[in-house]
Amino acid sequence: MDETSTIASEAPRRRRAPLAIVVVLLIVVAAALWWRFAPPPADTAAQVAALQAQVENLDRAIARLRGNTDTFRARLDDGDKVDASVRQQLLALGQRVQLAEDAVANLADLRMAGHDTLALDEAELLLTLGGERYTLFHDAAAAIAAYRAADTALAEVDDAAFGTVRQSISGEIAALNDLHAVDPLALATRLARLRAQVAALPQAGRSPPPAPANASTSMFARMFGAFVQVRHDTDTAQTQAVVRDAALARDLVLLDLRAAQAAALARDDAGFRTALAEARAQTAATFDAQAPQTVAMTKEFDALSSVQLAPPAPAILGTALKDLRNLRATHALAAAKAATAHSEAKK
Repeated sequence: MDETSTIASEAPRRRRAPLAIVVVLLIVVAAALWWRFAPPPADTAAQVAALQAQVENLDRAIARLRGNTDTFRARLDDGDKVDASVRQQLLALGQRVQLAEDAVANLADLRMAGHDTLALDEAELLLTLGGERYTLFHDAAAAIAAYRAADTALAEVDDAAFGTVRQSISGEIAALNDLHAVDPLALATRLARLRAQVAALPQAGRSPPPAPANASTSMFARMFGAFVQVRHDTDTAQTQAVVRDAALARDLVLLDLRAAQAAALARDDAGFRTALAEARAQTAATFDAQAPQTVAMTKEFDALSSVQLAPPAPAILGTALKDLRNLRATHALAAAKAATAHSEAKK
């Protein structure tokens, strides 16, 4: 009975549930329609107008921001373009600077190469002049000066390979200094003093004194003899010949000494010794050999004859010039090979 009554009571409830749902839905729809179409209150309308104004202001601000953004984007694009052009210009400037540096380096290399070539040419010329100066004139002082100038020229060359040539130059200078050649000017001064002493040399034989007047000669003869003197021709000729031979001998000795002086200045050793020998022989044959003046002059002749005016050239002379020429030929061959290899590499 209880179950039957429970079922009977639940049946009206089930029939009333959909009706309630429909009523609720109608109420919700009516409220929404009223909310939609009902006039808003005054405060709500003002709030809505304010919100609409704010929305419009926000729209205008957003529009302005969009315009500014577009402007900024355009400026950024322009900046990017400018940066790209500046970057290209910097790259071009970098390439130009590199090319300029290469050109300057090439010019420096060419200048140094030209400077070295000029210095080597100068050194070779000076070495040649120094060697020929001693070979032709036996002038050791001038040869040493030329060799020192060549060493100074080689000191300006940057290549260290030419240091061996400078060592050879030092050896040749030392060899020339060891020759101890006589100074030709000092030798010429000694010969000039000898020339001044020739006039004081005594003759080997004097002419006999004139015969004294005979006491038995008449007064008329003595008076006439004061104006006219009569001598034998043989005595006069002999006396004049002796006087002429002595004067000629002095002139010949002076000429021989002059020739020896010229040979000394020219460093002609053979001519110098020949002139001294002739002057000594003429002095010994013409003048008094026992006189102090003649003895002193003979000793001076002997001392001068032992002087070595032109010693032979040292064996080392010319070594520096050969070394320099060999090194220059080797460098020229290496440069030619490098240029050929560079041209082939370019091809």
